[in-house]
Amino acid sequence: MNPLLLYGYGTTASVKDRCLVVKEGRFTPLSFNTDEHGEIRESKAFRFRPRRIPFDSIVVLGNSGYVSFEAIRFCSVHDLPIFLMGYDGSLTSSILPPQPIRADVRRAQLEAYLNDEKRVEIAREFVSAKLERSAQILNWLREKFDVEKEFRCFSKERLGLVRAKTVNEVRTVEGRSADFYWRAFAEVVPRKLEFKSRRSGSRYNASDPTNALLNYGYAFLQSCVRRAINATGLDAGVGFLHEDKAATTPLVYDFQEPFRWLIDYTVLGMVESRAFGWDDFYFTGDDYRMRFKPPLLDRYLAVLREHFNSVGHTVMYRGDCVKWDTLIGLKVQEFARYLVGKSDGFDLKSPAPVLDRSDTRDLRERILSLSASEARKLGLGKSTVHYLRKHARSHKSFRIYKPVLEKLDKNKHEDSRVAKERAKRL
Repeated sequence: MNPLLLYGYGTTASVKDRCLVVKEGRFTPLSFNTDEHGEIRESKAFRFRPRRIPFDSIVVLGNSGYVSFEAIRFCSVHDLPIFLMGYDGSLTSSILPPQPIRADVRRAQLEAYLNDEKRVEIAREFVSAKLERSAQILNWLREKFDVEKEFRCFSKERLGLVRAKTVNEVRTVEGRSADFYWRAFAEVVPRKLEFKSRRSGSRYNASDPTNALLNYGYAFLQSCVRRAINATGLDAGVGFLHEDKAATTPLVYDFQEPFRWLIDYTVLGMVESRAFGWDDFYFTGDDYRMRFKPPLLDRYLAVLREHFNSVGHTVMYRGDCVKWDTLIGLKVQEFARYLVGKSDGFDLKSPAPVLDRSDTRDLRERILSLSASEARKLGLGKSTVHYLRKHARSHKSFRIYKPVLEKLDKNKHEDSRVAKERAKRL
C-alpha cells in the first residue's frame, strides 16, 4: 500500500505535455494549514512522466476539485486507481482500471454464493482467519496489559464458530467475539482519549481520536483490497459474509476481515507511543464531524506504509519473502482459483505475522528489580540502567538494544537456575 494522499479544497488532476499533473488544494480552516512553526503549509504539486509513477493509487480526501478525462485515461493505462475518501474515513467512490474479462470466475462466484453450504463454508473461513489474527493481537497485548478476562471470554465465544451452520450464525459468533476484543482494546487506550468501543455509531462520524484513526486505516485497507479484487476479475458486489445491499461491495468487506489486524496493530502502536491526542483533531460542520489535522494524517500514512510495505514487516510465503500488500493480492488470486475448481481450498490464516514486544511486564519488572551489583556483573553502565528504569516506569512502549536485551535475558536464566537450586535444597 503506497497511495498518493491529497487533501484540501480544489484538488486537481490533469495531463499536460503527456505528463500527469496533480495539484493539491488549499486546507480549511486556514489555521490548520500550518507547520510546527506556525507558518502556512504550501499545497503539494506533482508531475509524473509515463511509466514513472512511484505510487500505486491516488487517494483524495475532500469533496471539491476535478479530474480530467485525459487524467482518468492516463491513470487507467498505468493501473493507477483513484479513490475518493470522505472526511469521516469512509471510501465514497473509486475510479478503477478496466477489469479483466473472467466469465468463468464470475460464474463460479455466483454459483458458490447461491450454494448455501458452500457460502457458509467460505464465510466461516473469512471469520476464522479474522479471529485467528485477533487472538494473536490479544496475546500480544497480554504481554504488557492485564486483559486476561477479555481474552478468556473472546476465546470462549470463538469456539462457537465450529457449530455455526448458517451465515447468520457465523456473523453472530464474529460479533460476540469482537465485543470482547474491543473491550480489551479499550483497556489499552488512555481514558483521556475516551475510546469506548466500535459500535455502529462510532464506525462513521467518529467522536474520539482512536475511532477516527481506525476509520481512516480501514478505508486505506479497503482501497488496497478493492484494487486486488478488481485486478482478479471477481465481482465485488457478490460477497459471502456481508449482506449484499445496493451500492455496496460486500466481497471487499469480506476480504478486509482477515487483514483488519494490520490497522489495529498500527493504531495500538500509536496509542502506546502516545503519538496523537485531541489536539491533532478538530470538529466541523453542523453535525460536528471529527477531522484530522494534516500533520497527523501524514504521519499516520507513513506508519501504515511501513507496516504494509517495509522489509521489516514482510513474511515468508511459499518460499518467498512478501509484503503484506502483495499478500492480499495473492490471497484474492487463490480464492479465485478455488472458486473455479483449480484448488481444493483457500487458506486465509497463513502466513501468520510475528508480533514482537520488547517491553513486556516481565521485562519491566526485571529492570526495576535489578540491583546495582547485578547490573555491574552484567556489564551495564549506570547511564544505561538509569534510562532502562526510566522507560520501565513509563507507560510508553520502548525498545532495547539487542546486546543489552541479551544481558538481561542471561540474568533471567541465571535467576531461574538459582531459584531451582534453592527449591531443591528446601
